[in-house]
Amino acid sequence: MSEVRYDGKTVVVTGGGGSLGRAYCLLFASRGANVVVNDLGGSFSGEGASKSAADKVVDEIVEMGGKAVASYESVSTMEGAEKTMQVAKDAFGSVHMLINNAGILRDVSFAKMTEDDWDKIMEVHLRGAFCMTKAAWPFFREQSYGRVILTASAAGIYGNFGQTNYSAAKLGLYGMGQTLAHEGKKYNINTNVIAPVARSRMTETVMPPPLLEKLRPEAVAPLVGWLCAEESKESGSLFEVGAGRFFKLGWIRTNGYKSEAEGGVASLEELRDNWKTVTDFTDAKMVRNIQESTMAFMR
Repeated sequence: MSEVRYDGKTVVVTGGGGSLGRAYCLLFASRGANVVVNDLGGSFSGEGASKSAADKVVDEIVEMGGKAVASYESVSTMEGAEKTMQVAKDAFGSVHMLINNAGILRDVSFAKMTEDDWDKIMEVHLRGAFCMTKAAWPFFREQSYGRVILTASAAGIYGNFGQTNYSAAKLGLYGMGQTLAHEGKKYNINTNVIAPVARSRMTETVMPPPLLEKLRPEAVAPLVGWLCAEESKESGSLFEVGAGRFFKLGWIRTNGYKSEAEGGVASLEELRDNWKTVTDFTDAKMVRNIQESTMAFMR
C-alpha cells in the first residue's frame, strides 16, 4: 500500500510553535510537505510576542531534512493573514493546506467575564480562522485544491464551566466549517473540524498531570494529516480525537411531536402534556444537512 505523502504541497499551521501545532508541522514535514510555521509567540492568555517558538520548530524540521519557514504574524488581522500567505508563496509558490490551530484561553465564570475576555477569545479563535482561511481561499480556488482544518473543542460541543467565551467561539467554528465545505466543494476544497484532546499550554490549566502525560499531541496529528491528504474526500465533518481514539460526530433529532392545532399553534398546555414525546430520543434519527432539517417542517 502506498504511503500518504504531501510532496510539492505547502501547509500553513497557525500556532505551530508548540504542542499540537508542532506535532502537525513535524508530521507534514516528515511526509514531504513544505511547512509554514506561524506563531505569534504570545502567552496562552494572549499577551506578548516572541519569534522563538516558531523558529525552534523550523530548526527541527530543517535538521530532519525538511523544508520550513517561519511566520510571526497575528492570525486575527487580514494584514497578518495575508502576510503569512505571502510568506508561503514567496518560499514555496503557493499554499495547499491550512491548519487553523492558534488559540488562547481567558477562562472565568460568566458572572465575572469582561468584554475584553469575550472579545479577545473571539478575535483569536473565530476571527483568526476567518482571516487565515479568507487569505488562503484565493489560492485554493485558483488551483482547484485546498484542505482546511478548523479546531473546535469539547467545550464548544458540550459546554464547560468558566468557558462561555471559548465555548461560543469553538462551536462557531463548527458552523463556519459546515458552510465552507458547501462553498468549497466545486473547487475541491475540503473543510473539516476537529475537537482534539491533548496536552498543551491550555489543557495544563484544566487537566491533572497524570492524565496530561498520556494525552500526546502526536496522537492527534494522524487525523489532521489524513483529512489533508489528496486521497481523502471527507469534508464538512466533525471529529473528536485524542489518545488513539477517533470519533466522527453528528446531530441526532427525536421523532418529535406534531400538533394538530390550527396552523400548528399548540397551546402551552398541549406542549406540556406532550413534552415527553418531544424529548424522547428512542429511535432518534441522524440529521445530515440543512435540507433534511427543514424538510420535516416543509412536509
